[in-house]
Formats: sequence, C-alpha cells, structure tokens
Amino acid sequence: MANENPRLLSLLLPCFNSAQRLWPAYEAISQQLDAALIPFELLIMDDGSRDNSWEVARAIAQKDGRVRIFRMARNVTPPYLQFAAFSVCRGACITWIPDDLQFPVSMVIALYRKWEEGHKIVVSYRSSRNDGWFSDLFSNLYYRIMNRLSEINFPPGGTDVYLADREIIDIMNTRIHPIHTSSVVEMLRLGFDPVFVPYNRPPRPGKSRWTWRKKMRHAKDTFFASSSFPIRAITNLGLSISLLCLLAIPVLIYARFFAHSRLFGFPVPGWTTIIVLVAFFNGLMLFCLGVVAEYIWRIYEEVKARPGFIIRKED
Repeated sequence: MANENPRLLSLLLPCFNSAQRLWPAYEAISQQLDAALIPFELLIMDDGSRDNSWEVARAIAQKDGRVRIFRMARNVTPPYLQFAAFSVCRGACITWIPDDLQFPVSMVIALYRKWEEGHKIVVSYRSSRNDGWFSDLFSNLYYRIMNRLSEINFPPGGTDVYLADREIIDIMNTRIHPIHTSSVVEMLRLGFDPVFVPYNRPPRPGKSRWTWRKKMRHAKDTFFASSSFPIRAITNLGLSISLLCLLAIPVLIYARFFAHSRLFGFPVPGWTTIIVLVAFFNGLMLFCLGVVAEYIWRIYEEVKARPGFIIRKED
C-alpha cells in the first residue's frame, strides 16, 4: 500500500484514553515535521479507549487530510498496534511516537534523516532514563536477560522506537506472524545492518498506562518468541544428571563389593543405590523430554512462518 511519494513518512500515534493528549501531540508533530519539510501521514490508532478519544481523533482527521484514523476492536497494547500500522501505512518508511511525546518529535526527525542517508532500519536507544528506580531496574534486567539468553541483541538501555524502510514494512506484512511477539524483536532478527541513535529519555508526565501486567505479558512473549534457552536448559539438566548418576553407579558397585561398603572412609548404606538409580532415570526422563521439546520448538518455529533468510533488495 505504498504511496507514490518516495519521501512520505508514516507516523503511528497510539491512542488509549488520550482525549487530553491528542490535540497537543498533533500540533507539536505537524508543526515540527512541517518545519523540517518532511512529508508525513499521521496514523492515529484508538486502542480501545474508554473516553472520547475517538471523537477527538475524528476532529483532527477532519481538519487535516494527512491524518488517518483507525479503531481497534479491543485493547491490544502498542506492540500489536505497530503491526496494525504496518498493514495500513502508505509511507516509504514508518516510525511511531507516544501521545505524551516522551519520545521527542526531534528524535523522529533524527531517525528520518538517517533513513534519508540510505539506512533501512534506524533504532533509537535510551542513553539515560528516569522512570523510577524499580521500573528502571526491571527494564535493565529484562534487556540483560534478552541479550544473554535470546537470539536478539538490544542496544544499551533498550529500545522501543525505531524507523523502518518500506522493504522492512513489506517483509513484516508478508513474512511475520504477529502473535506473542513484538515488531522490535522481529525487526532486529532480520539484520539489514541497523544503525543506532541515542537519546535522553525525559521523565514521564503523569501515570503510565503501560501497566505492570502489560509489561510482564510483553516481556514473557518477547522472551519466548526469541529464545530457546528454557528448552535447552531442560535438555542439558537431564543429560547432566544422567551422566553424573551413570558415573556414580560403578563407584558404588566398587564400594559395595570391593571396599566393604565404604567410600573414602564413609559407609555407603544400601538405599544409596536406589536413590542413584531413581535419580538416573529421572534425569533420563528429563533428557528425553528435552529431546522431544527440541522437536516441538522446531514445529513452533515453523508455525510462526518466519523467514529462514532475507534477500536484500539492491538500491
């Protein structure tokens, strides 16, 4: 659904109970992008708001033909709104901005300028943040775990906002199944030599609508969508237990028949053998479950229909 304008920027503005924020956000976005001579379309997506956000969005769309509005059937949270925006955007590139402008419009312009230089994926990352010590601790821990145990390498401080070229948009629309994952994870998996742009994240005005319940669900979805660590851990644990018990069996046999039921001077009771055998077979079962899980993991990967490779278009 690409537009004929090869410079058009699609800008997603997620909307959830945002009646008081939409007009200020629209005015700041339009003024700064117009001043920067960046042609744009603004995609306002109402994510199941319970106030009059939809009526405000309609008023903005009636005033400015560059504004297109969409209404979700239910609240799906911003990660899924991004996939929805991919399916309807007309721009040569796309990014998004929160309605509280915690991600500044100036950074949208900076990402766009990098895209104009020929980069397909431009990722912003937080060089600093101040969301409260507990929230910051949780975010830093999440990104460390993801970088260590998953296939994804996030930039320092993590990222939410990026700009993607039309080629990436088309891949996300046709090759990625947007279930229990996020566009950031799927985009970083593609490659395309992303460039990273730091910014200082200002404090959030007011109470965040990105609740802990939503954060935890998103963290779980993105981790299991990009990491096989839990399955591999079960397999390795079962194999390790089985090998240790297998090595212990001849040692116990030697102690029983050739060392008068003593090992390094310590008595070896008769029930020790039973415990070792039980542990051995439990480890063997864990190992077998891990092997089966390896196959289930591969089935899971096939069902997601992710591309095994991407052939990059030549400029």
